[in-house]
Amino acid sequence: MSPEPTDLRGVIVATALPYKENPSAPAGLEVDYDRFAEHCDWLISNGCRGVGPNGSLGEYSSLTDAERRKVIQVAVETVGDRGVVVAGVHGPGWHQAKHWAELAAEDGAHGLLALPPTMYRASDSQVVEHYAKISEVGLPIMIYNNPIDTKVDLRPDLVAEIAKLPNISAIKEFSGDVRRLFEIKELCDIDVVAGADDVLFELMADGAVGWFAGFPNVFPRESVEIYEHMLAGRFLAARELYKQLVAVFRWDSKVEFVQAIKLSMDIVGRYGGPCRPPRGPLTPEHVAQVTADTERAIAGLEAYRAVAV
Repeated sequence: MSPEPTDLRGVIVATALPYKENPSAPAGLEVDYDRFAEHCDWLISNGCRGVGPNGSLGEYSSLTDAERRKVIQVAVETVGDRGVVVAGVHGPGWHQAKHWAELAAEDGAHGLLALPPTMYRASDSQVVEHYAKISEVGLPIMIYNNPIDTKVDLRPDLVAEIAKLPNISAIKEFSGDVRRLFEIKELCDIDVVAGADDVLFELMADGAVGWFAGFPNVFPRESVEIYEHMLAGRFLAARELYKQLVAVFRWDSKVEFVQAIKLSMDIVGRYGGPCRPPRGPLTPEHVAQVTADTERAIAGLEAYRAVAV
């Protein structure tokens, strides 16, 4: 597939990042680039539109500068012309975010995912300036509303101001308020992308045209099937499949989502593995619940497939 230059639609997977033990690496964990490449290839081979490295799920804030750049390079080389690479360029200030955007452009990324300023409750004008500076790089941008983590809420009226900038293509909506989609669309022409797995059905029913997703790291083929059903208006078929997965999808909206998704990957026979600090191991209670939710999803999908056949 040859990606459209400004189109960041479809199922784009916020890729988890595998590590291998190495006492001399940060926190004793070295990025396993070979496993990462294999994972990106597996996601594209299972129908996903693209990959989104260096997001929160990719533990970008725990990486060295060299690691953070190489992750993008590996993703671009692996995906090639089969899909899109949307690079996370999150940073506390626009000078940092723009720096990562420039490197992503140099390394062949197709688009950017950008939070507002992190670690600072920026004003509206500062948020607009942040995105204006990133926009100068020239790649299509998916702005990212995650007020839970950043304490900056990209309200619909603020989204409309940001959308006036060049190269603003989409918004990843993670507020959890599905009512916002209609208000955003009333105020500006921007693609709305589901940013949390457990509101995918509701947001796409209201008109979302993309999914920047976590649990397709575990269930890519089924996730793409849900997305395609929703896009075609086959809501009953989509709901039947979605309800098999929504319990485990809820972990995408919890504090422990990175560890949960990696554990779920391990359970289905992929490689999730450990996380770098500050993300520690799950509690025994969380391990038990993630395991139960994942096994429920596996059983539900088996039953769904048996009926479908």
